[in-house]
Amino acid sequence: MKIGFLASGRPWLAAVLAVGGLGLGSSAIAQEHTHDLTRLGTVEFKVECSATAQEDFNRAMALYHSFAWNEASASFADVAAADPACGMAHWGRAMVMLDNPFLWPGNLPPDKLDAVADALEEARSAGLTTEREQGYVEALQAFVRDRDSLDHRSRVQAFEEAMGKVAADNPDDMEASILHALVTSANFEPADKTYANQMRAAEILEPLFQSHPDHPGVAHYMIHTYDYPSLAEHGLEAARRYAGIAPDAPHALHMPSHIFTRVGNWEDSIASNIASAKADGGMTLNTHHGYDYMVYAHLQLAQDQAAQDAMQQARGATKVDHFATAFAYAAMPARLALERGEWAEAANLALEPPADAYPWQKYPHAEAINAFARGIGAALSGNAAAARDQQVRLEALREATGPAYWVEQVEIQGDIVGALSLCADGQVQDCIAALKQAAAREDATEKHVVTPGPILPARELLADVLLANDQPAEALTEYAVVLAKEPNRYRAVAGAMEAAKKAGDLDKARAHAAHLLKQAGKADSERASLQSAQRIGPRQ
Repeated sequence: MKIGFLASGRPWLAAVLAVGGLGLGSSAIAQEHTHDLTRLGTVEFKVECSATAQEDFNRAMALYHSFAWNEASASFADVAAADPACGMAHWGRAMVMLDNPFLWPGNLPPDKLDAVADALEEARSAGLTTEREQGYVEALQAFVRDRDSLDHRSRVQAFEEAMGKVAADNPDDMEASILHALVTSANFEPADKTYANQMRAAEILEPLFQSHPDHPGVAHYMIHTYDYPSLAEHGLEAARRYAGIAPDAPHALHMPSHIFTRVGNWEDSIASNIASAKADGGMTLNTHHGYDYMVYAHLQLAQDQAAQDAMQQARGATKVDHFATAFAYAAMPARLALERGEWAEAANLALEPPADAYPWQKYPHAEAINAFARGIGAALSGNAAAARDQQVRLEALREATGPAYWVEQVEIQGDIVGALSLCADGQVQDCIAALKQAAAREDATEKHVVTPGPILPARELLADVLLANDQPAEALTEYAVVLAKEPNRYRAVAGAMEAAKKAGDLDKARAHAAHLLKQAGKADSERASLQSAQRIGPRQ
């Protein structure tokens, strides 16, 4: 089913231009906008249903592959209405209920898993006429069957293996291979630095990307598969192509920014998310998630006013009760204070939106961002007691957090705040030792798909402390490690410039200064580091 393909030498940019200019007011868009998703790429998912149901099913799967959940759900309902005996319509509904696989397990409460199981039973009752269709249903059943007795990781492993069998039993069914790759990629182990699952998924997707260049799922899942520092370069082609494959899908316009962020291509990240917000109309969590990416990118360009404006636009969009939205709401003001080094501002950050307007108690790992920012701000303002108060708060939030990944992230945040409180107390060597431990622990994990990057990297804070305590050579080494993982991070480049200068390596200081001045060539704010870069001058 060819739903539309935007051809261009730079399709992601063409998609940006197609949805309008770079300025937008989210409140106005939310009032006037309705989604009209027609250009979605090419999807042909064979089902044993009527001709009308088949056409609707192809559209529903195209929507699924770009995570357009509301529209996909409606399209699968159209399939069921067109052919009540089409059991795969209910399998599709079940897939949509699971939402984004890269947000598992924190996004799958028991009632949602129960609803998925009910939809699969409806699929069987309506009719599954081939072993292939039965295989799809049984593969998803493997994920929810023992939901009361097996942990998430065991069940998603069963789902991955079952989808692999469907793909192996149906070698001509590209969709089975694509969904197997999706589940395999989503079922990664955050501590696995060999990226074994991601590599298995890439082996499936790469040939399909060449043979089916306008399939939305292939490009989309390649971006997710390569959304890691050491793999990101491999995802650039998919990032540049995906928005042109499905230019009407807001998520397709946003997803390229995941790769652009990983490689430090800030202007392209901003353009992707402006396009996505415009297409989305401030109606879904995609807008809020994308604005967090946009705020982060603007701050790396020293565009502090633009970052502030983006945050305000996000706040004007339709409120969505979702943990990704909660994360963005907490992260954006924290980033604005911390990336600019405004420690007093960070120490006094309110939890926004106000607690009475948003159910923060549902999302302790998102609220932890506020405690983390306040703790850093207090410690770096010299207030050890206030920092320790936030450390205690982080400990409580850790206890309230469910998924193991987020428990660890909140623990790391508490370790960082505790380490910096030692600095505020004058216990510098203990502070440095504790920061080294926190940095090593953070390095052993991966960032979650919900965030463009750490609120402040532990290793970057370690480098800051080393620099502030007359250890510039050691600081320079740590900044280099940060930049290898997070290319073009403004604070790390600026810190490396100062560390090189203090270490007496003027050539390296000038190189970093030139880098900083070029990166911030369109800055809209004054930063002391830019003034320092100008004083250091160009490399001779």
